Amino acid sequence: MAQVLRIIGINASTYYERRKHQQSLEHTETKTQTAPKVTRGGRPVPGYSYNELGERICDEQIKEWLLELISGEESVYGYRKLAKCLTQEYKLIINKKKVYRLCKELDILRPQRNRHIRHIRRLARNRTVSKINELWEIDIKYGYIAGEDRFFFVMCVIDIYDRMIIDYYIGLTCEGVHAASLLKRALFRRKLLQTDVRPVVRTDNGPQFTCHAFEEACAALSIEHERIPPKTPNMNAHIEAFHRLLEDECLSRHEFESYQEAVKVVAEYIDFYTNRRLHSSLRYMSPARFNGLVAATGESLFTVKV
Repeated sequence: MAQVLRIIGINASTYYERRKHQQSLEHTETKTQTAPKVTRGGRPVPGYSYNELGERICDEQIKEWLLELISGEESVYGYRKLAKCLTQEYKLIINKKKVYRLCKELDILRPQRNRHIRHIRRLARNRTVSKINELWEIDIKYGYIAGEDRFFFVMCVIDIYDRMIIDYYIGLTCEGVHAASLLKRALFRRKLLQTDVRPVVRTDNGPQFTCHAFEEACAALSIEHERIPPKTPNMNAHIEAFHRLLEDECLSRHEFESYQEAVKVVAEYIDFYTNRRLHSSLRYMSPARFNGLVAATGESLFTVKV
C-alpha cells in the first residue's frame, strides 16, 4: 500500500484519515436506516389555566375573553399584549405561548385579521319588550366534572319576557353548529318555524356566536342576531341571572363523578326552574305557568326594558 500511495503521490496520513472518515459516515448511515425513528411526545394540553385564586379556568372561557378583548379597544394588540390583558383584567396565570396557541385556534392572530367580513355585526340596542317571542338571549355556562377532570357546557335559550328556558344543549364540546341546531329547535318548540314571527336573538361575542355556522343559520331562519358590546354583561342580564341560579342552586351543590351524572342533574334542575320554581318578577309564578297565562289572555301584563 505504501508503494501505491507513493506512485500516485498521496501521503499515507491523508489516505488513512479519509478512509477513517468514510467508514464513520457509512456506519452512521447504516445505523440510521436500521434503527426505528424515535418521536418525542410533548405534554398533553390540559384544557385550562389557573387564576390568582387557584381556580381552574377552562380554555373556552379564555377564548371568550380573548374575543371580547379584540372586539374593543384591544383590537390593535398582538398575542403578547393580549396575554398581559388577561393577567391584569382577569387575574389569569397564563403565558404568551398559550395565548398564541388559543389565538391561532380562534384564527385571530393579527396578520390573519384583514379579511372580508361576510356577516355584518349588529350591536345590541335598548329595547322595550311587551310580549313573548320578541327577544331571546343565548349564552353558555361551564361546569366541572371532578371524577373525570374535565369541563362540560350548558347552552340555554331564554325568552326574556316569560323567563322560560325554551331549549338547551349539554355537551363536552360546544361549537357554532350546536348553537345553530339549538336555535332551530327553540323555534320548533315555540311553533315559529311555519310563521312569519321571528324573535331577535341576543348573544355575547363568544366564538360559537361569531362563527359562520351560526350567522348563516340566523340568515336562513330570518332571525335578527345582535351581539352585546364587549364588557357589558348587563345587556344579557336575563340569561346571566339564570346562570347564576344554575350555579348557586345546582352546580355548586354537586360534585359530579361522571358526565352522565352531570347531564341528569342539570336537566332535572332546568325542568324544576321552568315548570315549578317561583319567580318574583312573574307574580310568583313559574315561567311555564306564566307563559300559559299570557297565551290564554293574549294580553301584555307588563313591559321589560333591556
